[in-house]
Amino acid sequence: MSASAPSQVHFRTCNLCEAMCGVRIEVADGRITSIKGDDADPFSRGHICPKAVALRDLHEDPDRLRHPMKRTASGWERVSWEDAFSDITRRLHALQQEHGPHSVGAYLGNPNVHNLGAMMFGPGLLRALRSRNRFSATSVDQLPHQLVAHLMFGHQLLVPIPDIDRTRYMLVLGANPLASNGSLMTSPDVRARLRSIQERGGKVVVIDPRRTETANIANQHVFVRPGTDALALLSLLHVVFADTADNVRRMGRLAAFVDGLDSVVSLVRDIPPERTAPHTGIAPEVLRGIARDFLAAEGAVCYGRVGVSTQPFGSLCQWLINVLNIVTGNLDREGGALFTQPAFDVIGGPRALGVSPGSHGRWKSRVRGLPEFSGELPVATLAEEILTPGDGRIRALLTVAGNPVLSTPNGTQLDTALGQLDLMVSVDPYLNETTRHAHYILPPASVLERGHYDLVFHVLAVRNTAKYSPPVFTAGPESRQDWEILLELQHRLETLRDGRSARATLQYQALKRLGPERLLDVGLRMGPYGSRFHPLKKDGLSLAKLRAAPHGIDLGPLKPSLPGRLRGRSKRIQLAPELLVADVARLRAAFPDDAAPRDGELLLIGRRHLRDNNSWMHNVPGLVKGRPRCTLLMHPEDASRLGLTDGSDASVRSRVGEVTVPVAITDDVMPGVVSLPHGYGHQRAGIRLQVAGAHAGASINDLTDDQALDAVSGNAAFSGTPVRVRPAAPPAPPSPSGPATPAA
Repeated sequence: MSASAPSQVHFRTCNLCEAMCGVRIEVADGRITSIKGDDADPFSRGHICPKAVALRDLHEDPDRLRHPMKRTASGWERVSWEDAFSDITRRLHALQQEHGPHSVGAYLGNPNVHNLGAMMFGPGLLRALRSRNRFSATSVDQLPHQLVAHLMFGHQLLVPIPDIDRTRYMLVLGANPLASNGSLMTSPDVRARLRSIQERGGKVVVIDPRRTETANIANQHVFVRPGTDALALLSLLHVVFADTADNVRRMGRLAAFVDGLDSVVSLVRDIPPERTAPHTGIAPEVLRGIARDFLAAEGAVCYGRVGVSTQPFGSLCQWLINVLNIVTGNLDREGGALFTQPAFDVIGGPRALGVSPGSHGRWKSRVRGLPEFSGELPVATLAEEILTPGDGRIRALLTVAGNPVLSTPNGTQLDTALGQLDLMVSVDPYLNETTRHAHYILPPASVLERGHYDLVFHVLAVRNTAKYSPPVFTAGPESRQDWEILLELQHRLETLRDGRSARATLQYQALKRLGPERLLDVGLRMGPYGSRFHPLKKDGLSLAKLRAAPHGIDLGPLKPSLPGRLRGRSKRIQLAPELLVADVARLRAAFPDDAAPRDGELLLIGRRHLRDNNSWMHNVPGLVKGRPRCTLLMHPEDASRLGLTDGSDASVRSRVGEVTVPVAITDDVMPGVVSLPHGYGHQRAGIRLQVAGAHAGASINDLTDDQALDAVSGNAAFSGTPVRVRPAAPPAPPSPSGPATPAA
């Protein structure tokens, strides 16, 4: 008997969420034997969460597709890559020839931003489609952040990052970093980082309709009614401006390149906490105390995430958070909010390797007239763009690493719409609630069979670092990388439309030879730490240098960078963008002084768990084990009023749908609020997710409303969906004579 091969050790970044935790993976005889935190990683310092161990399960998952699949009248059949590419591109081209370029739509899920190849090669395929019907998970998540960054700082990714490692006061709205690991604030081991604020004499304050895991370790938690955060922020600013007449002095050096201060001061003059308290539920003295503490701290930062983005005034919330940080002098300040200086600079680097600064309203959706942002339309309009007859109707759809049936509002309507497409193609490793409608599924190689570098999350991290992770395993000869699939579809579509030219062929062959790694190397060399800026030095940052540093390279803490980091024509901070200032009138009209809540109505909010931030993670046994997490959190007062008991089933109804779900009674939610987690609803027929199917749960997006949006950005307004809850009817007893016979 031959001896087993010695173990190999691989160091890698976990890419299952935004935290970029370093992992140490041991492999023997082609199988993973151990996954642990990498103690030598300068950013995560040995910390990992339970998701990291799931890298092995996802790689080995028997439900993961490994070959192209075609849906036929008799079921799913394996086909060759050549046949799939040829038929897909031929049919897409024919549809666009007959019905125009916008008859083909595309949807990109959030795993794309965790994928170097998809980030590098996805834009080329989208350009080749020449369609305005592009959608992504952006408009069910962080779109208000990006729109506000574009309007205020000149680039959609100039998102201020909390300097969590040096701040003395952190105000958190609608965010739960202990579950998210620090979304749009890439922050591994965020629990330790928050504890450090308190250990150095600082304070963490959470404003949220639910007492979250983060709120439980904070110095102070304050309940707020869903959808009213913008009112609370306006009143905070009222108190800040009332504190002193010298608002310019308080901004410090920022005042030299800030426009619009007087407009903001005037806007909040008549919105004291006493006026907003009946709507927000926050006592005026509590809000005034928060404002005083924020002003007194030597380094303070306000941070808001998905809970304040996914509501009808999401853009106002993200704007006012930035305004609070700016007018208190805490933007571009150590201990406040700062901008990163990433090694691969998608903001200030070469245009060919960068991300667009953003755009807004260049075109609008066909049915509802919703505005474009950075080349994408709000995904809340996708279903109606398929279902509504007329010129420009979407007849074919390409999805890449997305499950919008479970992740976008009114998922039942989208589920129906997808079944009416002439052609649907999914680049995805799973047969899930969305891809079950596809005519072709093109599965990419596993996450451990590709190299990894976080292009986006280094831009959003609380410290400047750089790390490249080579593949742990070699993909098989029948496998294709994501970027290879996307490039092949792009090339064939362009060839069918424009004919075969020597230039196009050479470009395709060059990109195929380069691949994402060589493009990454170019970006690193041309970045702020690369040899482009050190022409006489040989030690500028490059891919080779990252390969030689498997734990990653620490590039230092965030530093002040303004006004030089600003983009846009003026290179100044626009404190009062006209689009946002005008929207305050809509906010005030929505919450008049004499408004009262509708009798018997509850407001539904979502929630996230550390183990399941994406629906496809529900197919990992280790991440779904334990007590069921798909429950409806409800305050004891509401449960008693409605006749519900802990563990009993409740029927939850909204304008668009109804689900049945067990109740969990807790005072962690404020009265009048109920909460369901995101990403469940695996009961639909035709999926191949054995573990997820056994933990199906109910989809919150069978209740959320596709008509409820942030009017400024078009972002979905999940948070605060009005619902009615009642005890679920008991299941009907089986008929003693067996099932009824259908009528002839």
